[in-house]
Amino acid sequence: MSEKKMTSSRRHYLKSLMLQRGQQLLEAEAKQAEEDKERYMEESCPSLDLPTCMQELQDLCKMLHQQIDAVDEQRYDIESKVNKANKEVEDLRIKVQDLKGKFKKPALKKVRMSADAMLQALLGSKHKVSMDLRANLKQVKKEIKEEVESVGDWRKNIEDKAGMDGRKKMFESEA
Repeated sequence: MSEKKMTSSRRHYLKSLMLQRGQQLLEAEAKQAEEDKERYMEESCPSLDLPTCMQELQDLCKMLHQQIDAVDEQRYDIESKVNKANKEVEDLRIKVQDLKGKFKKPALKKVRMSADAMLQALLGSKHKVSMDLRANLKQVKKEIKEEVESVGDWRKNIEDKAGMDGRKKMFESEA
């Protein structure tokens, strides 16, 4: 048989009881914290009896300065421990994320961009730099060789017959 479901009135009643209990616990915790604070203040800061003579006042000031220095040293030590612990926690968190391997490299999209647009994106809109890549290319003119057919010595035409074109010519001239 399936379990019986709780009625809404019963659920609301139990919820209100849990909230009341939680509120009582929070009040008790706040009261305890206040008592601890008062007890600490009584131990650390006794009531101040102001002396009447100047020497006693100077001694009191020196004693208070020593206490302030001691408290500052403790505060600095605790802050350094907390900072060190926070750094260790952050390092461990980074290690955990690395071990999980959550970081996947996203697939990069191909972007078509001209050289001018790329320079403008890199340098900003203030710099108007136009870069014509084709203007910097060297101009090469093809030279047409005049072929002289000589039936004579083969050493004269050795450069013409080198490569596939030369072999083709050689076969055509023999045929």
